Amino acid sequence: MSDSSDFLYKMRHSTAHLLAAAVLKLWPKARFGVGPVVEEGFYYDIEIPDYKLSLEDLEKIEEEMRKLKEQNLEFKRAEIAIDEAIKLFEDLGQVYKIELLNDLKEHGTTVFSEIYSNGSSSKEQKVDRVSIYTTGDFVDLCRGPHVDSTQDIGVFKLTKLAGAYWRGDENNPQLQRIYGVAFKTEEELEEYLNLQEEIKKRDHRVLGRKLDLFTSSELVGQGLPLFTPKGTIVRDLLQNFVEDLNRQNGYLHVWIPHITKPDLYKVSGHWDKFKDDLFHVQGKDNEFALKPMNCPHHTQIYAFKPRSYRDLPIRFYETTTVYRDEKSGELGGLTRVRCITQDDGHLFIRDDQIEQEFDLLLEMQRKVLQAIGLTDYWIRLSLRDPNNKEAYLGDDEIWEKAQKTMADILEKRGIKYIPAEGEAAFYGPKMDLMVKDSLGREWQLSTIQLDFNMPVRFNLTYTDKEGKDRHPIMIHRAFLGSIERIIGVLIEHFAGAFPLWLSPVQVVLVPVGEGHIGWCRELAKELIDKNIRVEVDVSNETVGNKIRKAQESKVPYMLVVGDKEIESGQLSIRKRSDNNLYKMNKDEFVDMLISKDKNKEMEL
Repeated sequence: MSDSSDFLYKMRHSTAHLLAAAVLKLWPKARFGVGPVVEEGFYYDIEIPDYKLSLEDLEKIEEEMRKLKEQNLEFKRAEIAIDEAIKLFEDLGQVYKIELLNDLKEHGTTVFSEIYSNGSSSKEQKVDRVSIYTTGDFVDLCRGPHVDSTQDIGVFKLTKLAGAYWRGDENNPQLQRIYGVAFKTEEELEEYLNLQEEIKKRDHRVLGRKLDLFTSSELVGQGLPLFTPKGTIVRDLLQNFVEDLNRQNGYLHVWIPHITKPDLYKVSGHWDKFKDDLFHVQGKDNEFALKPMNCPHHTQIYAFKPRSYRDLPIRFYETTTVYRDEKSGELGGLTRVRCITQDDGHLFIRDDQIEQEFDLLLEMQRKVLQAIGLTDYWIRLSLRDPNNKEAYLGDDEIWEKAQKTMADILEKRGIKYIPAEGEAAFYGPKMDLMVKDSLGREWQLSTIQLDFNMPVRFNLTYTDKEGKDRHPIMIHRAFLGSIERIIGVLIEHFAGAFPLWLSPVQVVLVPVGEGHIGWCRELAKELIDKNIRVEVDVSNETVGNKIRKAQESKVPYMLVVGDKEIESGQLSIRKRSDNNLYKMNKDEFVDMLISKDKNKEMEL
């Protein structure tokens, strides 16, 4: 067995076929869609006439998979004429495979061509022959690769069921998607399952409600979260921090409306690209759209008066919400929503200012990620797909210049990056900062995008030293990306225990008895006057219950106040992270809180 990731890919791909073979054994009339490899495992989309799978069925399927694995079944590959393949799958009653084959025959591609062709582009390329794989009684249309036999498959587990419309179209039949994971060893599987349990405990959808941060309402709509007072504090803290950073670095605050005429997006190119993802609004006389992005609006602020080369760089920023009509099945808590609040910024610069602006942006991004405790990151240089150039604005010369410029900036500064073809914005390449959270998961948050196209489409100009009109270059950037999404990420990263500066309540005062409440309220007022966020627990509960409640709410500090504390002036302090009691006078405690808050310290 190879230790390479290629082997893991082949093994997981083969396990998907083993899953399908087991389903076919148990339900001979099953029809199969597609079964690709995904992160850590695989899935297969399946239709079983007149039967809906349950979680109990997964155990039965797993058992059948193990039986088939022990039979040492080969993964037999054959290459046959496409018409012969169509006849074969007609005889097998596999209607979804026939549909894919007919698309391959007619167009040289399918919606799932990346699954069949392993990512290569076969658009409008005639296909005469296809490969099929046979595993026991199961026959599949597949490019491969696979392991030699089922005994080469390691350990696996089926993890969940989901519904999936055929080809992602809600007008098509809904199939049942069976997910699974596969690893080489039991230890790796156990490690993965333990991680999933920890992820489940940290689920921001559960913690967010438990910690009173956000909610949702069917009357408002799916993907439209509502933030409580405590959740709004977290939003405001993040927003204010980034806006302060913007102002300190020469950005100018702007404001734009939330709707626009379609004409704006037709000029920018967004209309053709994203019109199916827009919320359309019909006015009395005109059609409008809720804005899905802000850059076209910001171009019009730049364009409203003449600009000179001396005016550049011009840096606009705004924290504002955009709206995208995501499919219901793709929505999830705060990490995939229909309303996305962006800490957005757009720069209009000269060619000779590109490097200095990138230096400034990379440093600003570093400060933001350090403040929110996500310091393990790498840069993905997102490039145009060279095999699908028609999906992007601009000609080859513009793209080659933009992509080379960004690569040169990173290489000159010794910054490691990984190029990723096909991940660019449709108007320009990007530097995407990929951060790793405390559970080892990667998230794409910050982004810097270089755009030579949009200023030309909007005919934005500035007057150069010789008095000639020139087009500025545009940089699109966001540090947090989506405030909703980053809050979801941070809840899970910190397991709800935000650092002091982000905690909606920083201190809870716990009076021992009713006679201590007045003193606690006076102390709370002093702390509030110093911008410390504090609550007094006046509930009729024991001190122990009050402390447990504060710890469950992830409050950083609890102050227990009784006769001794009032008489001595020495505060009795408990941290959420341990059960020890610390003594400190009031001024020292306040100074410590202010210092930790100001310096965005992670540890209490």
